Amino acid sequence: MWQSFAEAFDLDWMDQYVKVEKIGEGTYGVVYKACDRVTNETIALKKIRLEQEDEGVPSTAIREISLLKEMQHGNIVRVGAVEFIFLVLDDDPPCVSHSLNGGYVKYNTGGGVVQGKLNVHLVAHTHDDVGWLKTIDQYYVGSNNSIQGACVENVLDSVVESLLRDPNRKFVFVEMAFFQRWWLEQSEEIQEQVRKLVDAGQLEFINGGWCMHDEATCHYIDMIDQTTLGHHAIKQQFNKTPRAGWQIDPFGHSAVQAYLLGAELGFNSVHFARIDYQDRAKRKVDKSLEVIWRGSKTFGSSSQIFANAFPVHYSPPPGFDFEVCNDFVPVQDNPLLFDYNVEQRVNDFINAAITQANVTRTNHIMWTMGDDFQYQYAESWFKQMDKLIHYVNKDGRVNALYSTPSIYTDVKNAANESWPLKTDDYFPYADRENAYWTGFFTSRPGLKRYVRQLSGYYLATRQLEFFVGKKSTGPSTYSLGDALGIAQHHDAVTGTAKQHTTNDYAKRLFIGASEAEATGSSALSCLVSNKSRDQCAATVLTFSQVIVAYNPLGWNRTEIVRIPSDNTGQVNDANLVVSDSSGKTIESQYVTMDNVTSNLRNFYLKAYLGLSSNQVPQYWLVFPVSVPPLGWSTYFIANAPGIGKRRNGLSVTGSPQNDTIEIGPGNLKMLMYLFSKAIFGMVRALTQQPSSAYIFRPNGAPPNIVARSVLLKVYRGSVVDEVHQQFNSWIYQVTRLYKDKEHAEIEYTKIGPIPTEDSLGKEVITRMTANMVTDKVFYTDSNGRDFLKRLNLGIYIRIINMNCQSWLIVPPEASIEDGQVELMLHRRTILDNLGVGEALDESVVLKILFSYNGQLHSEEETWKASHLTKGTVMDSDYSLPLNVALITLQEGEDANYSALAKVELKKMFTGKTIRELKEMSLSANQYKSEMKRMTWKVEGENGDQLSPVRGGPVDSSTFVVELGPMEIRTFLLKF
Repeated sequence: MWQSFAEAFDLDWMDQYVKVEKIGEGTYGVVYKACDRVTNETIALKKIRLEQEDEGVPSTAIREISLLKEMQHGNIVRVGAVEFIFLVLDDDPPCVSHSLNGGYVKYNTGGGVVQGKLNVHLVAHTHDDVGWLKTIDQYYVGSNNSIQGACVENVLDSVVESLLRDPNRKFVFVEMAFFQRWWLEQSEEIQEQVRKLVDAGQLEFINGGWCMHDEATCHYIDMIDQTTLGHHAIKQQFNKTPRAGWQIDPFGHSAVQAYLLGAELGFNSVHFARIDYQDRAKRKVDKSLEVIWRGSKTFGSSSQIFANAFPVHYSPPPGFDFEVCNDFVPVQDNPLLFDYNVEQRVNDFINAAITQANVTRTNHIMWTMGDDFQYQYAESWFKQMDKLIHYVNKDGRVNALYSTPSIYTDVKNAANESWPLKTDDYFPYADRENAYWTGFFTSRPGLKRYVRQLSGYYLATRQLEFFVGKKSTGPSTYSLGDALGIAQHHDAVTGTAKQHTTNDYAKRLFIGASEAEATGSSALSCLVSNKSRDQCAATVLTFSQVIVAYNPLGWNRTEIVRIPSDNTGQVNDANLVVSDSSGKTIESQYVTMDNVTSNLRNFYLKAYLGLSSNQVPQYWLVFPVSVPPLGWSTYFIANAPGIGKRRNGLSVTGSPQNDTIEIGPGNLKMLMYLFSKAIFGMVRALTQQPSSAYIFRPNGAPPNIVARSVLLKVYRGSVVDEVHQQFNSWIYQVTRLYKDKEHAEIEYTKIGPIPTEDSLGKEVITRMTANMVTDKVFYTDSNGRDFLKRLNLGIYIRIINMNCQSWLIVPPEASIEDGQVELMLHRRTILDNLGVGEALDESVVLKILFSYNGQLHSEEETWKASHLTKGTVMDSDYSLPLNVALITLQEGEDANYSALAKVELKKMFTGKTIRELKEMSLSANQYKSEMKRMTWKVEGENGDQLSPVRGGPVDSSTFVVELGPMEIRTFLLKF
C-alpha cells in the first residue's frame, strides 16, 4: 500500500488500516507494519515524502509501482489499492509518464547557494601538465598515447560543447600555454561562442599563467614573467582578470606564492592539494585546512590571502570520478532499466559531503571534480553532475551546485568566520612517513641552471628590444619567453619529467635563446652605433678585439669576465693587454684552462652544433669590467707593446709544505685543506620508497667520502686566486677568491657521469663546516626573495640564496650540525617510484659556468670613431637606489634600506618623454586602483594591523616613484 495522496486529500479509506510498528525509513519514505481491520491481514504500508516533490510523485515510487504491477507471483509482495493513486490525479504529470516510459528528464541544475544548508560546490576542472610523461605538443594533439592517453585539444573541444548545452554548467581552466594553442586554431564562430561562455561565467580562467609553475625551484622573477604571459593573453582576448590562484599539484608551497603571486596579482584566494601528510592530519582535526596566509612579514595583512588546502587530492571524493574510461558507478535513474540507484547515489553523495564538512568551517565545501587530463569526453562528467545536483537537491538534506573557486571564495568571505593564521610556508612536502619530496630540489641540475641562465638573458634582451623598438618581422624575444614560461612548470624545472620531455624543454630553450641572441645583438649594435633605429643593420657585425658588456640592472656594476679562446686563436696569445674606452689599461690575468673544461667545451660544441674546433683553448683571460646602469661599456684587447713583454701569467704552486693553503689576493682569505671533506651519499637499491626524481631518501648509512687526498693546483694572480681540486675522474672543483670581492666562488667544472656499475644510485653532496654556533637554526630564502627561519630537522630545504653573515650562493642545503652546511650537487638514481616510468638515470656531465653578455668587434680606432664606447639609456649621473631592482622592462630589512626609496623615471628614460603613467597589478592585467581586496577575520586578532611602508601615488609632473621595503610596483608607461 502507498499512503501519500490519501493523506493529501484527507481520504477516510485509510481508517481500515492500523499501524503496528515502524519497519524502516529511507530517503523517499517510511515503511510500517500494519493490519487490515476488514480482512485481518498483515500488510506493509509505505508513506512517501512529498515535501520536495515539486515535479510530482518521486520517480522511485513510480518505478517500484511499475515493476510490482508486472510481477504476479506467490513469493512476491502483492500491490494493493495502487489504482487509487492514479485515479485522484487530474492529469498525467510529465515526470510520471517520462519515468514510466524511460524517456527524457530535464534536470534542474540552476540552483545556487542555499542559506542554512550544507552547500557542496562542484568545481569542474582538468589538470593539464605542460609536459611530463609526454611533451607539451604530444599532450596537446594526443600523440604518443602508448605512454599516456591524453589530448588537451579534445578536452577543450569537448568542454566547450558541453557548456553550450546547459547555461548552468561551469568549468575552470588554468594552463594558458595549452589554451593559446587551441584558441588560435578556432574559427571566428567558435571564438565568439567561447567569449560568451567566459562573459557568462561558465568558463573561468583561474591562476591564468602560461603553466602551473613550481614553487620550490623557480625564481620569483620567472614566476612573475610566466604569469604575466598568460594574464596578457586572457586580458587581450577576453578582457578578464583571474581572481583565484590554483596551485593544486606543485610539491609544496612558498610564502612568495601567497603574497606576491597571490595578493599582488589581485587574487583573493589560492587553492592547493599537496601539503605534508602530518600537517594535513592535524589541520583536519583543528578544522584549519583553510587559513588566512600572510606570506610576507613586511606587508602583513595588506598582502594576505585566503588559502584552501584540500582534504585529500585534487580529485573528487571516492566514487565520484566520472572520466569516461574509468570504472565508476553512474547515477542510473531510468526506472525501466536494472541497477536503478538514485537513492543510493544520493546517500553516497550526502555521506561524503558530511564527512568533508566535519573537517572544515562554515556550511560550504568544495569538491574538485576532475583530475589529470580529464574531460576528454566532457559529457561523461557533466551528465553525472547534472543528475547529482538534481536528485541531491530534491532530497533536500544538502545543496549541490556548479561553482568556481571565485564563487567559493565569495561565500567563504561572506560567512563572517574567524580563520586561523599562517605566516610561513608549506615546505618540505611529504606524502607519507620517510617520503620527503626534496630530491627534486636538485634533480637535473643542468636544466635548472640553463633555465636560470636564460632567465637573465631574457631580462637583458627584452630591455634591448624595448630601447630600439620591437620589429614587426624577424626574430624577437617571444620564443624565449614562451620556452621559459613552459620551463617553469612543476614537472619541468623540477627535473621530474621523462628524459625525452626534458630534451624537449631544452630544445625549446635553445631555439628561443638563439632568436633572443639575434634580437639582443642587433639591438645592442644599434645602441652603440651612431645611427638611428631605422639606419641599423639587420645583421650583426662580429670582429675580434672589442668586448661590449651590457648591464641590464639599474645600478652600476663591477664584475669579472672570463674570455676563452675565440675561433681566431688571438686570445691564446698570452701577451695581450686590456684597455677601456678612455685608453686606461685594465688589470688582467691569465688562468690556464684545464683539460676538463676544454674537453667539455669541445663535447658540447659537437653535440649541439655538430662542429669540431681546430683551436684548443689554452687560457682564460680574466679582467674586471665596470658598466653603468641599463648601459654598456667597451673594452679593447690588443697585443702588448714591446718585444719580450712579460706575460700576465700565473704562478702555479707546487705541493704545499703543510696541510693548508691560504689564498685570496684581497682582504678576504680562505684556508684550503689538502684532505677532502667532499662526500657522496648512496641510496638503497630496493625499498618501498626509494630516492627518485621527486624523493630524497638515503639508505641511512653515513655518506661515503670520495677521496681524502686530493690532487690540486693553485693559481695566484693580481685579479684572482684559484684552487683546482680533482677528487676523482668525475668530480673536479675550482674555488676562486677575487680581489675587492667579499665572497668566494665555487665552481664544479665537472660532476659526472655518476657511476652506477654497482647498481646503486648516488647523490653527490659536499659538506662545509664553519666555526659558528647557530642552535640548529638557519635561514633560507623563498624563491630568491624573502628569508624564512628554519630548524634543523634532518631534511633538505630548497634555497636560491642563503645568508650566513657573508653571502654564500648555493644549491639545496641542510644544516646537519651547528655551523655545518650540506649541499647536494648532482644525483643519479636507478629506480622510479612515483609514476614517471623511468629512473632518474641522468648521465649528463654537470658543469657550473659563469657567463657574460658581450660582442666581439673591429679594430680599436675604427670602432671608437664610429661607435659610442660607453653609454646608458638612463641619465648618466643617475642610478637606482641599491635596494631597488628593475625586474621587467619590455615593450608592451636593513637599517639603511628599510625605508622609502625613490626612483626618478625621467632620468631612467632620458631619451623619451613620458606622456602617461598608470599603476597596474603585478602582472599588468588590471589597474591597481580597481583591485578589490577582501577583508578577513583572523583568530585572536582584534582591531587593525599596523600598515606597512608603501610608496604613495606618483605625481604626473615629476614621475618620481616611491618604493617601500620589499615592494614591487608595476607601471604602464606611454611615451
